[in-house]
Amino acid sequence: MIAGAVISPGGRAAALAATLALAAAATAEGAEARPALGEQTEIVEGLQVIATANMIRKQCPRIEARMLTAYGYMRGLNSRASRLGYSDAEIRAFVEDKAEKARVEGAARDWLAARGVRRDRPESYCPVGLAEIRARTEIGRLLRAR
Repeated sequence: MIAGAVISPGGRAAALAATLALAAAATAEGAEARPALGEQTEIVEGLQVIATANMIRKQCPRIEARMLTAYGYMRGLNSRASRLGYSDAEIRAFVEDKAEKARVEGAARDWLAARGVRRDRPESYCPVGLAEIRARTEIGRLLRAR
């Protein structure tokens, strides 16, 4: 705009419309540039923590879940995804997607197997779970020894 120039009311409306159109285009561009939720390492790793803790507590009778802590952890992941710009519908679709769930659970099983857990030996989950509890890791904080 030229200093001192007078803009007619119609010109102001056109300038405002152009500004809003540019802002909308920038917002749409940012949404397109955002990676898929499954590519957000922090979110995926958090879901793997939950899946791992869940597998441990289901297989080891000496360990139970800290349900309120686990719920808070899940809410934190949800809040983080929201702050990254994902809608509630996108988050729900990702969490409910069977392929993503299988991928997260597969990573949790791999993590457990690397620590000596054998799926055919439920008692092998207990030492890993108890070690995580003692070390107060993310997984261990979601569990408690009975």
